[in-house]
This record gives sequence, C-alpha cells and structure tokens, in this order.
Amino acid sequence: MSELTFIVDQLNAAFDGEAWHGPALLEVLDGIDAKTAAAHPIPDGHSIWELVLHLTTWERVIARRIHGEALMPPDDENFPAVQQSTNAAWRDAVKSLRTTHADLIQLVSSMKESRLNDRVPGKDYDLRFMLTGAVQHAAYHGGQIALLKKAHPKPAS
Repeated sequence: MSELTFIVDQLNAAFDGEAWHGPALLEVLDGIDAKTAAAHPIPDGHSIWELVLHLTTWERVIARRIHGEALMPPDDENFPAVQQSTNAAWRDAVKSLRTTHADLIQLVSSMKESRLNDRVPGKDYDLRFMLTGAVQHAAYHGGQIALLKKAHPKPAS
C-alpha cells in the first residue's frame, strides 16, 4: 500500500468507520437530532453543531491549501454560529460535512504521492503533516461530540 493510499484510508476510517480508536465521526453523529446538536451542555463549550460546522470549514481549508492557497479561516468561519436550529438545517449541516469530506478524499486520492513533501502555503509543514493532522482532527472532535452527545439529557420514558 502506498503512503498516499494509507493516508486516504486513515482519513476515511476516522471519518466514516472502522477506526482503531472507536466510533468514527459519522458513527458518533448518527441519531443526533437538531435539539441535541444545538445544545450547550458544557458552559462556554461548543455545541455538536458548531463542531460539525468547524470540521466542514477545515476540510475545505485543507482542500484549498492543497490547491495552493495560503489560507487561515477568520474566527467567524472557524467556529461558525448556528443560524437556524431546525431538523432540516441540521441534516443540511451533516450533508455538507459529508460532501466536503468526499470532495477532500477525491482530491487527495488524485494527488501524486510526491506532493506529500510539498510545503503547505504559508506554513512550515508539508502536506503529509497536514493530512495526518486532518485524521487526528476528525478523531479529536469525534471524541468531543461523543461526550456532548452523552451529556445531553435523555427524554423521560
């Protein structure tokens, strides 16, 4: 297996399943409704929804950096505010994350392996470091989301 194929596998595992660390990001998001996603069970903490928007932003940033842009998202894009907390808006947020991730996977899968050594524009690290960081990023926020999901009060039976 090439190194690039391995990185793509790891990006997919952390995001969509069969991750070594436990449930992947999308597995953790399964069954979450808009009310749970918008809740702030930890004072001054981000909601699940805000984390999903954050992850979507960073998947896009990574793709744009691969295309050669020196990019750092402004604060309002890094952790965007939830504009409308309806079930339809929540489904759209998750769909956008899925689509953005699929686009990133397509882009990385089509790269030449030698590009892994390319410097990320405006940074002192290479694409390899950034892409392995993306795997860690999905796992980190997936763990946060799992805890937030557990912290949300369950309806009485």
